[in-house]
Amino acid sequence: MKKKDEAMVHDLEKCPIRSVLDRFGDKWSILVMVNLSAHGKMRFNEINKSMTDVSQKMLTVTLRSLEADGLISRKIFPEIPPRVEYELTDMGKSLLPHINSLKSWAEDNMSAIRKSRKKFAA
Repeated sequence: MKKKDEAMVHDLEKCPIRSVLDRFGDKWSILVMVNLSAHGKMRFNEINKSMTDVSQKMLTVTLRSLEADGLISRKIFPEIPPRVEYELTDMGKSLLPHINSLKSWAEDNMSAIRKSRKKFAA
């Protein structure tokens, strides 16, 4: 790899917007956050039931990623069987207005996007 190419790759890795979009470009992260916003604290099975088409494995991966990014917190209660609750952190809550803006934009423009996709595919 040339020095210029290496510098470009390094800059992309440091790019905050790319890092954030990589997280939310997946299929489930935003939906988990919206669910937690609507319902407050939720247990794993409650989240899983509210998102019927996500596998348990994928939900686990998503929750771990959101927790690693500091957007949700996980609290384990020392009970038998163990009880685990998830909720948005303050940082996660601060992202919600931006998610809601994106949702509004998508709703406002979905018709035009569908028309454009049809035209493009023809």
